[in-house]
Amino acid sequence: MASSKLNQLQLLQQNLQNISLQKQQLQNQIVEVDSALASLKTTDKAYKIVGKVMLAISKPDLVKELEQQKEIAEIRLKNFTQQEDKLQQGFEELQLEVMKELQQEKKTEKRSK
Repeated sequence: MASSKLNQLQLLQQNLQNISLQKQQLQNQIVEVDSALASLKTTDKAYKIVGKVMLAISKPDLVKELEQQKEIAEIRLKNFTQQEDKLQQGFEELQLEVMKELQQEKKTEKRSK
């Protein structure tokens, strides 16, 4: 009974940690893109790294590409945040259930002694 719910709690906690890590990575990506966009404002030439090669690219094209990357990252971040909220709510509800069941088991043990 409680052990299966405890396993569910552990699984939910792992999922929450994974989502948190992915959110951090996306937030870092957004910061990097913002930094690149800010740097592009102060330069006339733009370069893009493709694999191990740095290629010259038109500044407007690079800005457009970076803005698209940022938009995609922001959408993914929003989705992960929603997932995290739902998982957190489920985790808290399940945690309360487990605590209530454990308290009931303790009461039952005391009565049987």
